Amino acid sequence: MAYTVKKVDVWAGEIADRPGGLASTLAALQQAGSNIEFVVARRAPDKPGTGVVFLTPIKGSKQKTAAQQAGLGTSASLQSVRVEGPDRAGLGAKMADALAAAGVNLRGISAAALGRRAVSYFAFDSAADADTAIRVLKKSLK
Repeated sequence: MAYTVKKVDVWAGEIADRPGGLASTLAALQQAGSNIEFVVARRAPDKPGTGVVFLTPIKGSKQKTAAQQAGLGTSASLQSVRVEGPDRAGLGAKMADALAAAGVNLRGISAAALGRRAVSYFAFDSAADADTAIRVLKKSLK
């Protein structure tokens, strides 16, 4: 089976670090018709009372407007690549090794395997690094 490797816009923003802080943001997106596939939320240790959320996808003008009204946005300093395909032992190491060999530095990664499928979100500091990563990952996953 083939892997899909593509750039994705990850939206991010502050949320309140309290019960319902994340829920209110997600509810606003759901009301706009969003079907969120990926979400990471955590406290912001340097800003007591706040947290940060990263999520994707946001599609269409109605969802983008809702995301912006919820305090979310995209950033040129956060470029993301999504890899989806069959899970197999050593997949994460293979991708990390390929990126390292190409001299591409990771900003972060979030990954999961469900059944026989795996999905990974790689974060990079620049569009150039993301473009290089796409080429490298496509080649290494053939």
